Amino acid sequence: MLRYALIFFIIAIVAAVLGFGGVAGAMAGIAKILFWVFIVLLVVSLLSGAVRRI
Repeated sequence: MLRYALIFFIIAIVAAVLGFGGVAGAMAGIAKILFWVFIVLLVVSLLSGAVRRI
């Protein structure tokens, strides 16, 4: 998930450099959503692992 966020972020940077503002904005938005989904899944995974140990 984090890999896809990084890929979309890099595509957004390249698109912005080439002057494609709309594409860059869309890719940055997708990258931001994927990053937050990754963070939520990481927290859930860590919490579920902590609960199993107890």
